[in-house]
Amino acid sequence: MKKIKSLLLLMLTMTLIFSQMSVVSAAESIDEVRDLIEHYYVEEVPPSILSKPSIKEITDELDPYSVYMTKKEADQFTNVINQQLTGIGVVLEEHVQGVKIIQSIPNGPADQAGLRAGDIITHANGKSLAGESVQTAASYISGEADTSVSINFLQQETGLTLTKTIIRKKISLQNVETKWLGGNIGYIRLNSFSMDAAEKLQKAIKTMDRAKGFIFDLRNNGGGYVSAAQEVSGLFPNVELAFQLRERNQEPEVYAALKQDIQFLKPVHALVNKNSASAAEMVSASIKEQNRAVLYGQKTYGKGSMQSLFILNDESVLKLTTAKFYSPKGNEINHIGITPNVVTEIGEELAAAHKDHLVKLYSNYKKMPVLSEVPTTKDFTITMNINMNWDTAKTENIQLIHLGGGEKEFTLQKLDDRKIKVIPKEPLLSKGKYMLIIHPNWKSKNNRTMKSGNYVEISVK
Repeated sequence: MKKIKSLLLLMLTMTLIFSQMSVVSAAESIDEVRDLIEHYYVEEVPPSILSKPSIKEITDELDPYSVYMTKKEADQFTNVINQQLTGIGVVLEEHVQGVKIIQSIPNGPADQAGLRAGDIITHANGKSLAGESVQTAASYISGEADTSVSINFLQQETGLTLTKTIIRKKISLQNVETKWLGGNIGYIRLNSFSMDAAEKLQKAIKTMDRAKGFIFDLRNNGGGYVSAAQEVSGLFPNVELAFQLRERNQEPEVYAALKQDIQFLKPVHALVNKNSASAAEMVSASIKEQNRAVLYGQKTYGKGSMQSLFILNDESVLKLTTAKFYSPKGNEINHIGITPNVVTEIGEELAAAHKDHLVKLYSNYKKMPVLSEVPTTKDFTITMNINMNWDTAKTENIQLIHLGGGEKEFTLQKLDDRKIKVIPKEPLLSKGKYMLIIHPNWKSKNNRTMKSGNYVEISVK
C-alpha cells in the first residue's frame, strides 16, 4: 500500500450544496484505492468487487458515501463544509426525476431565480438528471463563477416545468446565525459542523448572555467534522459523552464530549428535521439521551456512518466509509434516525419550541382559553372583574409575541373601567401563531394588585 499522506475524519450527508465537480480517469490510483478499501473500509469487501477495472466501478459497489475525488473536487468538498461555495446556491438530494432542492440559499442565484425548496431540477444545459447521483448532477449544474447554466425544474407549488438561466456566483455563507425572539429567547442556527463551529457558537452564546432560554437550530444541517461534533456537544453542561464509534472488526468505542469554556447555561430547545444528518445527529442524540435539550421537529435523516479522507500520491482523494457511529447509549442511528421529544408538523418546529419556552417561563401565570382562527386585523379586548386604575396599564406590562419571531407593537385603548383594548399597529400574519401575555403589574381603583399574570395562545386564519 502506498503512503497515506493524511487522514481526515469527517461526516457529510449526500445532500450537498453544489460546487463545481468533474469526472476524471483515476486508473493510476486504482491499486492505492484497492489497498485502502481492503484495510480500512468498514465492512469486508469481496475480491470480486476489488478486482473491478475502474475506481468508479469499485466505489459504486460500496455505500453511497464512499467516492473518489480529484484534488479540486476534494477542496470544493471541504469548502462546502466550511460554507465557502461557488455555484447556484442550493442544497439537494437525489430524486427519481432528477435532484430535489431541500434548501435554496437566501439571496443566492437559485433563490433569486425563483427556485424553492421542494422543486425538482430535471435538466441542466439540456442534460437529463433523472437517475443521476447528486455528485454526477453537480458536474452539470455547477461551474466557474460568472458563468451561466440553463436549469429546467419542476415547480412544486404549481406543478409546471419551468426553465431559468442562472449565473453562478461565489457564495460565502454565514455558518452561525443569531436573532432575538420575543420574550428574550435567543435563537442560534448552525448550518454546518465546520472546524470552527464550536468557537463561533461560543461567540454567539456570549452575545446572548441575557437570554432566558435558547433555541438551537440544526434543521437542514448535513454534518461536518467529527471533532466539531465532540466540541459542540461540549457546549451543553453535564454532557459527558458525544457518541460511540465502531471501526472495522472492532468493538464500539465511546468518545467523550469536549467541554467548552462558554456553554448554554439556560434551557435549550433544539430543532431537527429529515435533513439533519451525520454530525447533527451525533449531537442531537447526545443532548437528547443526556437530557440537556428538548428536540423538536421530525425524525432525522439516519446517516450513522463516518467517512475518512485519504490523500493519494497524485493528490486525488478517496472518501471512504471507515466506521459506523451510534448514540452515547449505543442506539442505532444508521437508516433509523433520531425521533424528537416533540414531533411537529413540518415548518412548525420553531413556533412550538418558542411557545414551550414561554409557557415554562410563565408557568405561574393563568392560561386563558385559546383564540383560534382570528382575523389578521384582530384587536384584543381584556376584561377585568373589578374596576381598574388604567393609568397603571402600561404597554410594557403586555407582550404580544409572534411565536417563532419577535414582539408586535400595539397601542392601548381604554373602553370603560373594566375593559381595555390591545390594538396591533400592523396586521397579524396569516396562519401565524401568537401569545398575548399580561404581566401582573396593573392595579385596581382601590389599589389592589393583580394576583397573577395571564396569557392566551392565538392562531390566525
